[in-house]
Amino acid sequence: MALQDHNIEKSDDTEASVGSNRHASEPITPIIPPEGGLTGWLCVIGCSMCMFSTFGFLNAIGVFQTYYQLHELSQYTPSIISWVFALQLCLMWLPAPLFGRLLDTYGPTPVLIPCSVLCVFSLCMTSLCHKYYQIILAQGIGFGFGACGIFVSAFVCAGQWFEKRRGLALGIVTAGSSLVIFPIFVNKLIGQVGFYGTVRYVALLIGILQVFACFLVKARMPRKKWNKETKWVDFTLFKDPTFALYTAGTFLVMWGLWAPFDYLSSMALNHGFSNSLSIYLISMINAGSIPGRILPGHLADTIGYFNTMTIVCILTGLSIITLWIPFTYHSSHVGLIFFAIVYGFLSGAFISLMMPCCAKSGTLQTLGQRFGTFQSIIAISCLTGLPISGAILNRGGSRDGYLGLQIFSAVAMVGGGVVIGIARMGMAGWKLKKRV
Repeated sequence: MALQDHNIEKSDDTEASVGSNRHASEPITPIIPPEGGLTGWLCVIGCSMCMFSTFGFLNAIGVFQTYYQLHELSQYTPSIISWVFALQLCLMWLPAPLFGRLLDTYGPTPVLIPCSVLCVFSLCMTSLCHKYYQIILAQGIGFGFGACGIFVSAFVCAGQWFEKRRGLALGIVTAGSSLVIFPIFVNKLIGQVGFYGTVRYVALLIGILQVFACFLVKARMPRKKWNKETKWVDFTLFKDPTFALYTAGTFLVMWGLWAPFDYLSSMALNHGFSNSLSIYLISMINAGSIPGRILPGHLADTIGYFNTMTIVCILTGLSIITLWIPFTYHSSHVGLIFFAIVYGFLSGAFISLMMPCCAKSGTLQTLGQRFGTFQSIIAISCLTGLPISGAILNRGGSRDGYLGLQIFSAVAMVGGGVVIGIARMGMAGWKLKKRV
């Protein structure tokens, strides 16, 4: 899988060398990353555009959830509506092994161009949809599948140009998905051109960005021949306790991670917030994510990825307990805004550290299969997390329902952080100062 070429450790560049036909028993000279250069940093810019077009759009799911609940899909429960975004999130991960293999074999451009076209086409079709199943097909499945190819290309190619500053570079790339533009852009345009006109403008914006991205994103590693014998997913890897624990912990964190993105706006409306301020809360989460996706990645280069990841996951869950749950009983504009910014920082840190930690959870020989297996499990978590939160909300009503989904999210994330911490202890024991 192509993601094996991107994050972590200088030795992951040894798998691809100019003389790829030599015997496996012969020593392979590592291709040392140039630490950027003009091409490398331009690639980072292009990859950041890709992340903005995919994860950045997904960060606006709260705007769409709120609109669908109040207007187009008002006859459906929040849980049923959330399947649109659950499918988007799931398909951001599930086809990743396929796109990774294609990226290895053909390079980024043949992957980026059709996936970009699919994303733009899917949004254009969404602007024509009036029924639930149509929105599921266009916005949920079509956009999600295309976004996966763009996301994989961005994350892989950016990491290939760096070694020592890889955490910083990937942090900058993932920060592209945190730009506050989409929620504000969508909210402002809905009042001027209507919802469907807004979706068309979003498609136009993504299309323009992807034209530039297709020129800027370049792979550094030599292309590989398609190997039919390579396993895409290998569940025997769970015999490795470190990988098994890390995957289980990440599954739990991802279960609860997206609830504030999806339900914070509707909760604010339910508590008397204005429509504009409710939408801006999503932008505030995204604004907090910008430093959250850059600074912790840079810190992890110094103190260790697992050390940073464990702290981040636990703090993310605790932020819900200490900052969001009290809002259920005592409405406070300042308090909810503060939570949105803090949660944005911490959730952004988790997203930027997730794949680098996966790469560190096993050996280089199994890196490709490990990424494919990890992503297949994460896809299940993304597919089920939001519908579970929506079902809790629907069952509990306006007050108890929000409290229930808050507790679910907090417990899932704190529990996931603890499990990841156990995986870290398995790697380094009780030596808390050890860089892991």
